[in-house]
Amino acid sequence: MSTVDVEIIIQPKGRGKPRRDDRAAREAATPRIPRITRLMALAIKFQDMVDRSEVRDYADLARLGYVSRARLTQIMNLLLLAPDIQESILLASDLSNSIPLMREHTLRKLSAEVMWGDQRQLWLQ
Repeated sequence: MSTVDVEIIIQPKGRGKPRRDDRAAREAATPRIPRITRLMALAIKFQDMVDRSEVRDYADLARLGYVSRARLTQIMNLLLLAPDIQESILLASDLSNSIPLMREHTLRKLSAEVMWGDQRQLWLQ
């Protein structure tokens, strides 16, 4: 008779999810980037993909990202903000938590303003 060696890997319960202790330590080590900052960076990346013809249009991006066209439009409209406002949003993760960041819904209203001067006034309020 011959023998067969079998390696058994035992994983923790919960489908391999990290324990709360591990997750808390990891979150403490890495600073959390605000959601609006991530969305702004995503809009810039998506526009670059369209400009380089990696995707045909926003509809392709929506299909690839499993989001609706309307949601993708909301994200891409962040590019309509004045450049200095976009920069402030992107640098928000470097700023202290004492500076409040606008919510996405408020920024959507801000991007609806056509004139950058009007956007800046609303941003400062």
